[in-house]
Amino acid sequence: MAGKKVIGVLALQGAFREHQAAIERCGATAKKVRTREDIQKADALIIPGGESTTMGRLLESYDLGHTIVERSRAGMPIFGTCAGMIVMAREIPGYQQYSLGIMDISVRRNAFGRQLDSFEAELDIRNISDRVKGVFIRAPFIDRIWGETEVLCEYMGKTVMARENNLLTVSFHPELTEDLTIHRYFLSMI
Repeated sequence: MAGKKVIGVLALQGAFREHQAAIERCGATAKKVRTREDIQKADALIIPGGESTTMGRLLESYDLGHTIVERSRAGMPIFGTCAGMIVMAREIPGYQQYSLGIMDISVRRNAFGRQLDSFEAELDIRNISDRVKGVFIRAPFIDRIWGETEVLCEYMGKTVMARENNLLTVSFHPELTEDLTIHRYFLSMI
């Protein structure tokens, strides 16, 4: 495809505006995604942080899940942050909630604590950067991976970033910092 890539940002709930701004600062075109047609027009998709239960209900209500799953199977790069990680996971132990089930990971919700336990940390991302700021807000972590999923970053012995082919996910919020390292890495997957 000639020209700038179009990065869809799921804009049902959560930190979609911040992701749009980060993508634009990287030189790509960011578009809000709210319909199946929006997903079809995107070269890649970001599922932002927010509230995973609400996001799942909205994905079902707007009938977007099936289209996202189809596009992921066709190779479209998808990047989930925080709640996006939960929505992408194949397993969410202890919770009966909607999930796309597209990534071979098991995710623990709110694993680093409640809102009051939010924090920032310097992270070493394998083969990407040894100094990325991670903003953790009611953050999940990955407690198990399988298949072709690879761990890209751990913090305090917990997996907080992983990739499976065209799928990328993080526990933290790169969109809430000025550092574009993670967004640039995602764009390189397209």
